[in-house]
Amino acid sequence: MTSTLIWIVVALVAIGLYLSWTAGRLDRLHSRIDAARAALDAQLLRRASVAQELATSGVLDPAASMVLYEAAHAARQAEEDHREVAESDLSHALRAVFGESAQVEAVQAAPGGEAAARELAQAVRRVPMARRFHNDSVRAVRALRRHRTVRWFRLAGHAPFPLAFEMDDEPPTALADRPGT
Repeated sequence: MTSTLIWIVVALVAIGLYLSWTAGRLDRLHSRIDAARAALDAQLLRRASVAQELATSGVLDPAASMVLYEAAHAARQAEEDHREVAESDLSHALRAVFGESAQVEAVQAAPGGEAAARELAQAVRRVPMARRFHNDSVRAVRALRRHRTVRWFRLAGHAPFPLAFEMDDEPPTALADRPGT
């Protein structure tokens, strides 16, 4: 009788430790999503700011400046529900304006244009990386939250189910191919 009781207590302690470890892991993964989302937001804001600054610098032709400025402004002002679409529109505008290397060369020829082109190329390249990190974190949390143990014992608490950030983040070819950025 006593050995059975000891084995039951040992089993309950082992199950409790496993559940505690799983809940801690889930909490760490949720924290990782929060950090990755903050990094993604920072990179998206940086890209929109650099694009907006370049659009108002007078280096681009008026039509390209308007297209780029409106897309960057819409991306910075977008509500959370429409953010993915606005950021995709900014990617489309960047590809339309900087689709050919002649436009990049024209920007570089202007005073301060080399630094502006380099900063824009860096910003455009960092967005896909930040988005990939965020979506990888979301994928890890989703995989863990699908386990029966997590669902049965409600280890996720009241945390919302994480959503991936889906957008078109393909960089313009003229900016993506720039060496040294």
